[in-house]
Amino acid sequence: MTNRLLIVAVLFISLGCRQKEAAVPLEYNGPLSEMEDVNMLYSEKDRIRVKMIASKILEFKNGDKEFPEGLYLEFYNPVGIMTSTLKANHAFYFKEEDQWRGRGKVEVKNIEKNQQLNTEELFWKETTRKIFTDKFVTIKMENEVIYGTGLDAVQDLSNYTIRKPEGIFEIKD
Repeated sequence: MTNRLLIVAVLFISLGCRQKEAAVPLEYNGPLSEMEDVNMLYSEKDRIRVKMIASKILEFKNGDKEFPEGLYLEFYNPVGIMTSTLKANHAFYFKEEDQWRGRGKVEVKNIEKNQQLNTEELFWKETTRKIFTDKFVTIKMENEVIYGTGLDAVQDLSNYTIRKPEGIFEIKD
């Protein structure tokens, strides 16, 4: 019995003397802040230029922002009249490139021309006020619909180029 106790004691002592490995700390890459039900206005010279509505915004350490529940933007001209809107099911702002990406059901409307652009992915460069995509696009107007792949446009769709147009449409002189 004493031999058994001696063996058990030696086992406990040897187990207790083992050096524990230090756990490697994990780096957190998730959002630093989370905002909900956001309604934000951007202005220039005391005039609203862009209105942003988002259900949720996640902000990351590098300045990137994710809009996992979608994004809605209204664009205003220098006089304060709304000229266009942009909706996306999911959006992301890349701080380093100063560029936005909308994904899912992306819709841009030109209010004055009664035009609507639909695509599955669209990029917006705020500084140049340009939108672009390499994806399939549909532009609906009062009397026609234009299809194509790839688009470069000003943000209100007042001027655009479809890189590979398809379908039948009227060309005006």
